[in-house]
Amino acid sequence: MNQTNELPPYVIINNETQPESLKQVLRQVAAPFTFPLSEEDMALLKILEAKYDAEENCTGLAAPQIGIGRQAIVFEVPDEPWLKKWRPDLSDTMPKTIWLNPQYEGVGDEKNIDYEACFSVEGVAAEVPRFKTVKYTANLKDGSCVQGVAHGFLARAIQHEVDHLNGILYTDYVAKEDIMTIEQYRSIRKAKIDAESNNDNELVEAQQ
Repeated sequence: MNQTNELPPYVIINNETQPESLKQVLRQVAAPFTFPLSEEDMALLKILEAKYDAEENCTGLAAPQIGIGRQAIVFEVPDEPWLKKWRPDLSDTMPKTIWLNPQYEGVGDEKNIDYEACFSVEGVAAEVPRFKTVKYTANLKDGSCVQGVAHGFLARAIQHEVDHLNGILYTDYVAKEDIMTIEQYRSIRKAKIDAESNNDNELVEAQQ
């Protein structure tokens, strides 16, 4: 399955044209995997990864977002300058990874508020409070277990994707009146980045 138009569409909670029976997958706890994986399991994971790879700018994707009610996520947090501009708390990175049956636990009570959007909540964004640091555990496709601690934006990405497997959307953490259009979000972030760039230029000029 290598053609974008052959891949399943996103399940979108606020899309009125999609049947409610389809959207239910976004509000249910996904089924865990058992090991060794079956051929059917491997086929589902290939679909999930192909959907992720078809996006040019995608941090993560959870199986329920494409109608697969299983506990699988694929995500990546690279060490890229462009990402650091949008996510100043980016400290930890992660290569493209597929996790099965992942879980996280907040470390302490300290949280950070930053913007999030989602393929399954179309056309909107919001500032979402998330734990600054989390402990995580997950299985890889071979059944082996990985665990560790994530900070900053990586911790946010893990929380967002694992929440999908528990029927939770980022909009559940914010008041309805605080949700903005994606255009408003992009305008706000661009203005902030431009302001920071101007401040940096002024500092350089003052030092010369």
